[in-house]
Amino acid sequence: MADRKWVMVVDADRCSGCEACVVACQAENNLPINEEPSFLQHRAFEWIHIERYWEGEFPNVKARFLPLMCQQCGNAPCEPVCPVYATYHNNEGLNVQVYNRCVGTRYCANNCPYQVRFFNWFEAVWPETLKNHLNPDVTVRSRGIMEKCTFCVQRIHRKSRLAKKEGRDLRDGEVSPSCVQACPTDALVFGDVTNKDSKVAKLVEDKRNFHLLEHLGTEPNVIYLKKVDPNARDASGH
Repeated sequence: MADRKWVMVVDADRCSGCEACVVACQAENNLPINEEPSFLQHRAFEWIHIERYWEGEFPNVKARFLPLMCQQCGNAPCEPVCPVYATYHNNEGLNVQVYNRCVGTRYCANNCPYQVRFFNWFEAVWPETLKNHLNPDVTVRSRGIMEKCTFCVQRIHRKSRLAKKEGRDLRDGEVSPSCVQACPTDALVFGDVTNKDSKVAKLVEDKRNFHLLEHLGTEPNVIYLKKVDPNARDASGH
């Protein structure tokens, strides 16, 4: 079977900033519950979060939203600095994190230009009533290790095993990370870009495409489509 390359396309034109993707990611990947002190200390755990920008001056102010997660870089700055090979690039374009190898040096977080890696300072605690709701397909991480978005690799593996059992290739759209599945506006699209007939392969060719911090040459596998506002005027943003 040929190697795949998983890519996510984020259409900024469609993002409404509802954060359904954030909540879905929390539930799917057994992320600890964020309470007010976590946000006040800037230590909220969110493998995907929404960057919000304001454009214009009152009363003509517009909000802009940009979902941000691990960019699954092809030339990832986080990988060569790990002394125990806890993070590496696999043959499907994913920047993989091996939790039981991580010794918590945080070198990878320091080298990530997107600041989307999180260090577990504390042991995750859930209310007793929620413990039976944890996802059995996802490891519950302990204190002292690094974690980040995986493109819901557990879903990729589950669907790949099913396709192999049925003797067929994966179909376009069959694998869907939780954030993509939850997005009500289809702002997030995920798929195998080596399949030229896939939706994601066609969106990658959209002339609005760009990468975050493109000048760094990290070759991200998350591709953004620019916001297009036909009524935009020259104005300073903040």
